Amino acid sequence: MLHRLLKALVLMLLMPMAQAQSPATPRPFKIFHVMSYHSPWVWTDGQLEGFKRSLAGIPLEVKVFQMNTKVNSDLKSKEKLGSEARALIDSWKPDLLYTTDDEAQEFVASHYVGSNLPIVFSGMNAAPAKYGFADAKNVTGVLEQEHFIESLTLLRSIVPGVKRVAVVFDDAAIWQPVAARMRESASRQSEFNVVAWDTIRTWEEYKAKVLAYQSSADAIALIGVFNFKDERQKNVPYQEVLKWTAANSRLPDISFWRDRVAHGTLASMTVSEKEQGLAAGLLAKAILVDKKEPSSLPMRPTVKGVPIISHARADSLGIKMRSTTYLSSEILPDFEWNKAAK
Repeated sequence: MLHRLLKALVLMLLMPMAQAQSPATPRPFKIFHVMSYHSPWVWTDGQLEGFKRSLAGIPLEVKVFQMNTKVNSDLKSKEKLGSEARALIDSWKPDLLYTTDDEAQEFVASHYVGSNLPIVFSGMNAAPAKYGFADAKNVTGVLEQEHFIESLTLLRSIVPGVKRVAVVFDDAAIWQPVAARMRESASRQSEFNVVAWDTIRTWEEYKAKVLAYQSSADAIALIGVFNFKDERQKNVPYQEVLKWTAANSRLPDISFWRDRVAHGTLASMTVSEKEQGLAAGLLAKAILVDKKEPSSLPMRPTVKGVPIISHARADSLGIKMRSTTYLSSEILPDFEWNKAAK
């Protein structure tokens, strides 16, 4: 009996020592994520979802800041939001900053170039040098480069007669590098002609242009559709722009993002938001877990495109698609506004 009591006493004395020697639960990595745009939105949410998926199983604490620059599109608002985001970063002191799309780079990430804060970006249209990233020791990320020729090839598989294309942008600066890449890729082929490279500023001008395209073009590439000002100088929501277009244009149209097809555009070889986020998450993992220097990790675009077609838009245009097109593409059966009404 005495032997048992002594043994129990020894075990009780040793337990605190064993607990003290056991490894402590690791502190989660603190990640501050700045969205240029907003949530819920497939493009922004998909990037964050992919980012987190690449870091699955790793303890994380993620804080999200939404700039919502599709609404807050004037320079003063962007500067104010950038300042607010930076104040939160400076007080919270994250282990890594994850920034998506160009405004977050310009008004937030660029202020930390050369600092000790690792930065990973995705969804960035501009060249890295624009924000000082090209030679920065603490920055890496994923470039967003559109699939223009591939989207037109998809469209021509649906509507073979397309030859004349009108391209539409709003006046946001982010479209300048996109337009440059599109012009360069268009110059390398002879299957179609771009008959208009239009930068449009107002809602009334957009509607007039689309109606004019009906006789001057075979198709429309709807790229920038966020900053069209109404009579109150407010941005018309892009969902409203695309819904009006589907109701008033008889021309097939393309863009580069899934949400555009959901809201009425006919087809897109999309830039995958999840692929962007997955690639960014792998870069973050290499930095946080493998202790890699950000500058040792190349900045590259994702190359995987996803063909997506709106069945509802095809129906409204009287287009009959071949079965091979259906089988090789993701088909969205209904317009987003019809789904919301059900």
